[in-house]
Amino acid sequence: MSWQLSRLSLPRFSTWLALALVLCLMALGVPGRAEASSRIKDIVDVEGIRDNMLVGYGLVVGLNGTGDTLRNAPFTQQSLIGMLERLGVNTRGTTLKTANVAAVMVSANLPAFAPQGTRIDVTVSALGDATNLQGGVLLVTPLMGADGEVYAVAQGSLATGGFSAKGEAASVTRGVPTNGRIANGAIVERELDFELADLRSLRLSLRNPDLTTAQRVAAAINAFLGANTATADNPTTVALTVPPAFRGGVVGLLTEIEQLRVQPDLAAKVVIDESSGVIVMGQDVRVSKVAIAQGNLTISVSETPQVSQPSPFSTQGDTVTVPRTDVQVDEEQGKQLGIIDGSISLSELVDGLNALGVSPRDMITILQAIKSAGALQAEIEVM
Repeated sequence: MSWQLSRLSLPRFSTWLALALVLCLMALGVPGRAEASSRIKDIVDVEGIRDNMLVGYGLVVGLNGTGDTLRNAPFTQQSLIGMLERLGVNTRGTTLKTANVAAVMVSANLPAFAPQGTRIDVTVSALGDATNLQGGVLLVTPLMGADGEVYAVAQGSLATGGFSAKGEAASVTRGVPTNGRIANGAIVERELDFELADLRSLRLSLRNPDLTTAQRVAAAINAFLGANTATADNPTTVALTVPPAFRGGVVGLLTEIEQLRVQPDLAAKVVIDESSGVIVMGQDVRVSKVAIAQGNLTISVSETPQVSQPSPFSTQGDTVTVPRTDVQVDEEQGKQLGIIDGSISLSELVDGLNALGVSPRDMITILQAIKSAGALQAEIEVM
């Protein structure tokens, strides 16, 4: 054996050694690094680094007779008159009958640290009774933030995701033609002042609040920095004090921290959407030992009336309708009481419910009944 090892080259020997180590870890049941671990970058937001919502009011022109009806949308008429006056055209006291103009609301998201001159996308939505914005052009529209200040200006040709066509006796509409989008349709005119690099402390906000996850994030940061600089204040927030070595270089600190990996912990939860019959269950959902029976009483009533007529050439008798009613009752006698054992896993729970032959909507009722019985060890959230 020693002779064979001596014949192996060093790179090949290290490869065999690494393979043997992996096999030993698998045999011992040691979880690998890739076991559902997530980067801190993907589960937290840095307080202060976020988008800001902008909104504005404007006019879309160039529509093919699908704009607002001015007598039904006085704000469109007033806006049109005001715009023409600013351009030196006086239309006061005249009756405007154009149908090629529509009043719209323009919305956009201002990215964090967007400098002046940056272009952003805008969304345009009809405000009046316009039926189609296809082919329209948005005129210069200031976009304001929540503080009332103008941060961007939008203008450009709309691209709608739907269309509408009609004739004398029929019409067809696909999508929403009264909503459009302008790619790179706004220019940032004002920057948001935020000195990230000079901060002495940071706050990391978890996107899915959880005490265990917050503590794990803090522990991972402290292990990386080698000091107790991170503290989990609550299920949502992890406070971080910038170490002296990173003063003035917070961006570099965040770059290093966001690549660290932690194992997020999720609460056992069952999410139910009753309108569509969708059920989503987390992996930690458990059910105590419980017996379930499911069955429905179905009554079907069908009417097949028959017509009774007198004999041919008969001088007496009338044609009458004789009712024929068929009533059937299905009590689903084949349904039996099923037992779901305690402390089962999510896959076993799903297999047990499917074995009962229930539909998704019946499964919603069963899960709610199990929760009422105290046997479902999870939170139910109804959307």
